[in-house]
Amino acid sequence: MKQWLEKFNEKIESLASSKWMRTVRITGGVIWNLALLFTISLTATVIFIGAAGAGYFASLVKDEPLRTKAEMREQIFNYEETSEIYFADNIYIGKLRTDLDRRETSLTSVSPMVVNAVLATEDEYFREHKGIVPKAVLRGLLQDVTNSATQTGGSTLTQQLIKNQILTNEVSYERKAKEILLALRVEKFMSKEEILEAYLNIIPYGRNASGRNIAGIVTAAEGIFGVKASELTLPQAAYIAGIPQAPYKYTPFTNKGVLKSAEAIQPGIDRMKTVLFRMKEAGYITEAQYEFAVNYDITQDFSEPEDRPEDKYPWLTTELETRAKIIIAELLAEEDGIDPQRLQEESNLYDKYIILADRDVRSKGYRIYSTINKEMYDGMQEAAQNFQYYGHTYTKKEVDSETGEEKEVQVPVQVGSIMIENTTGKILSFVGGRDHKLEALNHATGAYRSNGSTMKPLLAYGPALEYGIIGAGSPVVDVKFTRSYDNYSPSNYIESQELGLIPAREALASSQNLTALRLYDSILDRRPATFLEKMGFSRLTDVDYTNLSTTIGGITHGATVEENTNAYTTFANGGNFVDAYMIEKIEDLDGNIIYEHKVQPVEVFSPETAYLMTDMLRDVLTDGTATRAKSLLKFSSDFAAKTGTTQDYKDVWLVGYNPNISLGVWLGYDQPRSLYAFNNTYYQPSTRVNMLWATLMNKMYEMNPKLVGTKDSFKQPENVVSASFCGISGLAPSGTCSAAGLVRTDLFNKLVFLPTERDDSFISSTSVVVGDRNYAALPSTPAEFVERKGYGLNKAFMDRMLGRLGGNASKLLPYSSNNSVVAGATFKADNLPPGAVVTVLEGNMLTWSKSPSNDVIGYRVYRISDEGRTLVSTLKTYEGRRIPITVGTRYVVVAVDITGLESGYSNEVGESLIQPEDKPIEEPEITEEIEETDEIEDEIETYEP
Repeated sequence: MKQWLEKFNEKIESLASSKWMRTVRITGGVIWNLALLFTISLTATVIFIGAAGAGYFASLVKDEPLRTKAEMREQIFNYEETSEIYFADNIYIGKLRTDLDRRETSLTSVSPMVVNAVLATEDEYFREHKGIVPKAVLRGLLQDVTNSATQTGGSTLTQQLIKNQILTNEVSYERKAKEILLALRVEKFMSKEEILEAYLNIIPYGRNASGRNIAGIVTAAEGIFGVKASELTLPQAAYIAGIPQAPYKYTPFTNKGVLKSAEAIQPGIDRMKTVLFRMKEAGYITEAQYEFAVNYDITQDFSEPEDRPEDKYPWLTTELETRAKIIIAELLAEEDGIDPQRLQEESNLYDKYIILADRDVRSKGYRIYSTINKEMYDGMQEAAQNFQYYGHTYTKKEVDSETGEEKEVQVPVQVGSIMIENTTGKILSFVGGRDHKLEALNHATGAYRSNGSTMKPLLAYGPALEYGIIGAGSPVVDVKFTRSYDNYSPSNYIESQELGLIPAREALASSQNLTALRLYDSILDRRPATFLEKMGFSRLTDVDYTNLSTTIGGITHGATVEENTNAYTTFANGGNFVDAYMIEKIEDLDGNIIYEHKVQPVEVFSPETAYLMTDMLRDVLTDGTATRAKSLLKFSSDFAAKTGTTQDYKDVWLVGYNPNISLGVWLGYDQPRSLYAFNNTYYQPSTRVNMLWATLMNKMYEMNPKLVGTKDSFKQPENVVSASFCGISGLAPSGTCSAAGLVRTDLFNKLVFLPTERDDSFISSTSVVVGDRNYAALPSTPAEFVERKGYGLNKAFMDRMLGRLGGNASKLLPYSSNNSVVAGATFKADNLPPGAVVTVLEGNMLTWSKSPSNDVIGYRVYRISDEGRTLVSTLKTYEGRRIPITVGTRYVVVAVDITGLESGYSNEVGESLIQPEDKPIEEPEITEEIEETDEIEDEIETYEP
């Protein structure tokens, strides 16, 4: 071995010392040095490029704030979710209007098929990487730098989450650099499951079957396939997982909620097949599963297009959204230390918080629970839609704002109606209008109109009962007046009608204007409009507190159907006002109750006043202006009601209530005009509202007979008692009143008013008839024209009853009112002889014209002879102007006035049946007087207020 080694060394030395080996050694050294130089240069270049890249990267992210872990987690989990609305009893209505539907879920509630499909398609190294995949980033950068036609992308799920929740979709190196940096940070304090769950909740998925934009796996599963996220099949999961690459290309629905054509759906199906292939390649599914799913007809699983809540329930969804925003605005203001009441007083502050509330309502995923009963609401819409007697639909020309072309638009009679549960204030149902597409205004909650005579119980009779001015049957004055300083001269519905002294309950039942105005004037100094404040009238002005016509509906800005009906619940609730409401509670995403309505009754009237008012309003249904409504009811309950009509029938109302519920109905045109046109087809307007009220009430009874058809009655408080009184004065009966048969009995609140003071209205009197009224006879009145001795009203009493508004005292007691009361006021005679009359002889009947004077009480007929005149007959004015005579004798007629003065003689007649030819006498025209009382009676018979 030693010898062998020695020989080997010798050969090596011999080889090394050879000439060619020396050349190889020199060349190797050069190559080595060059390799070393290249390596050093390459390393320096890499270091330089890395340093430059790092510097550039640092410059891109230098403005990115250093977010804490808590801040980043809050931003990532801050999903904009769509708020949902519910009927009463937690019955789901749908989502509120929003630009994007989203609903949060947990990863455990999502099908594993979806998770696998997403990972295979969007991020195959999700379980291994730390937020980014470097080679994917470099690949994407190289493609971008070289402007490659193929862009494979390089974003992990973590990066996509950062882009959607913290950054923006801006295409720039700066955004990408920030995305990479934040993705690396997020991976340090969020688990893979949290990241995946967040991703599935925020990613957009195109549109659902209603045409709405959707995001999140829950809304995608429900909106595209109509199933829960946990129930998605393999083909469905693959289809949905493929959508985010191009949401509006791959979604199967249009923005109108219509299924796309087969050709337009095909790209989404192709994308589904790509997802399935990647799932197979990644080992998530078997070959058999792949073959089944790739050949599956996914189109059969697509949801049928559905009406959106705002399409099916347009008025309801809008109303709930509006009320929710007001509630949230007040909560936000309160959080900022601002008294929510200021929002009602300062418009700028209100606008600010409404904008903030609008954002919250649309994006924070509130669950808004309403008081609306679904069955009652649906039934009410159906009944209103099918009602045939609204009135005539006009048309008008309008210019289309988009096309600029003129088009014809329908103008129907509109309707607003609402039903409120009295004790709680819950709005159970309402009708917002005829057709939301024609007019979106909610006529139940947002249309302010004059409430006509429905104001009378709220502002005149109710306060007068509360103040102890009247009892239920106390006499009120139905006599015209003219106010001197502004010439205000109102009248009843029948303009000529003046009923004199009538019971309050009768005046209310027949809705007399004059009685309400006079009663209101007697209490106006106490500012009774403050009662309206307490009952929720929201737009009162200073004028409404002093204007006499407010009590017959002349309120400056009017009232809504909700406000008017809500006010009547005060009587049903024993005098306590319970504000109506539509939102029961609001929950946040975590199920925390952030708002819950609390009933807070406000005492407005005493229980005694409330019951007296209710008892009077019962008569409206039995003997007044709402008898038609009661006759059409299919059930019985203890109802009270009031109708209302504004000038020229521009509005008609009916509000009625029983112990459980109140229902108000209004009819009118949006631009006020008379409803009376074409009444021969649609009945009178007041009849229509009676019919509609009964129609809606009957439908509500069908939906909830126990609530609506309650057999409970209003309970009479112990301080409401029956008492007798003189029907003329309202005071305790006197002997004279009893003898005259004018004693009445009715209900009183003994705490504030009982008729204990003795009646002082009567004096001994004789009367005479002038026109159609009784007046006290004067000392000079001829005895033959005096009716009889009896009782009249003294002047002090008449002045007291007429009050400061004044009026014709003679009309306090109409001629036909009571035979025992023979006289009213003193007639103001002119002390001039009355005008003469003209006579005509027809056969043996002497007829004469009416005297032109207004103080005539009768006529005297004289026979004329050479010896003088002889009285033949005396007739009172109401006994006619015609008597038989003996032909061949001369007669004249004179008129007699209340003072006893006679007119001049009429022309003579009766001496000859044939007049001399040279002295023809023109036969005067006889004008028959029509008894005004007959006209009034005829009008009353045909009148339906």
